[in-house]
Amino acid sequence: MKIRILLSILLLCAFNLGFSQAPGLSDNSQISVLTCATGDQLYSTFGHTAIRVQDPVLEIDVVYNYGTFDFDQPNFYLNFVKGKMIYSLSRRSFDNFLFEYELEKRWVKEQILDLTLNQRNEFLVFLEKNYLPENRDYLYDPLLNNCSSITGDILEKLFGDAVAFGESHLEKQFTFRQLVRQFLNINSWSAFGIDLAFGSVVDREATVRQHMFLPYYTLDQLDNTTINGKPLVKRQRNVLDYSEQEQNGYFPLSPLFWFSLFLVFVAIITYLDVRHKTRSRWLDFSMLLISGLVGLVLLLLWVAADHTSTPYNYNILWAFPLNLVVAFILVFQPQLPEWTPRYFIVAISLIGLVLLFWIFGVQAFSPVLIPLFLALGIRYWYFLRCYRLKY
Repeated sequence: MKIRILLSILLLCAFNLGFSQAPGLSDNSQISVLTCATGDQLYSTFGHTAIRVQDPVLEIDVVYNYGTFDFDQPNFYLNFVKGKMIYSLSRRSFDNFLFEYELEKRWVKEQILDLTLNQRNEFLVFLEKNYLPENRDYLYDPLLNNCSSITGDILEKLFGDAVAFGESHLEKQFTFRQLVRQFLNINSWSAFGIDLAFGSVVDREATVRQHMFLPYYTLDQLDNTTINGKPLVKRQRNVLDYSEQEQNGYFPLSPLFWFSLFLVFVAIITYLDVRHKTRSRWLDFSMLLISGLVGLVLLLLWVAADHTSTPYNYNILWAFPLNLVVAFILVFQPQLPEWTPRYFIVAISLIGLVLLFWIFGVQAFSPVLIPLFLALGIRYWYFLRCYRLKY
């Protein structure tokens, strides 16, 4: 037994040192794709995909995981904001890989690929070459280049036109935003944040292959993929057979609840301002400041970051970056400036433009924004009233 374990270690080392000279897998070897269920954390919300290589003769049973990242990387959060997230290919034993999903009670399905011995060896050589220290890191993209989409990329690189991706498993082709929303509770802070950051570029229809950025779609896609005219998947089995985890939201903690509460609060304060012929400057300053800051962040994600999913984000029409400057001007002015009516007529018009973009499909916006649109509209209207009545 110890000799066989030593041989398996030497085999993987040999692949790292020289691919053409490395000993080959046995006839009993197999390569499979593992699909893992969604989890509770945001990074596990969409599930996971990994590749398993096993050979009972050489006692190899390892998992190659392209979804590895390190919070302790230098400038991790800054790189995340800038769209320069570095992920890595890791390699670990199958038992160690499975332990995490067993602990979290997340199901794992395995699709064994119907590959010849030469194809399996070619596959392993590719993985080991990618696992070299100089090759294992890659620029992560949540929609275009992640642990799941890489599966399709590998198949195309290795086998070229011999691989054909069918589309009969898809009822329709979705946009990227629609695909992401399928795995999120729309009335959750994570869904709201993602919808807010995504630009209109994600409202384009994804191709059949692009659907594979989601592990569940990769699972179905592999079942509808052929190699040299025959099914790619030989058979499928459940490694861990747990139930699908449900997302249970608590409404009093949801964004719609708090934004609706904020709308009621703004309506009450505005009513009191009308009755007493005053203007609650602290409220106006806060609303303009926060909306301007949000707009500035979204603008920077559009023009200054490398994210492929954040350009052309028309949320900046309601979260108008110029509000950040106007907030400080208006809070220190005893009287509203002469340009006040023109500015807030434009601001109200921009909110109307957002609704038109939404209706005509230019960009989809989070539904939980509607109370915020109404709250902003109420205060913008009150600015016009204050200017007209000179208070």
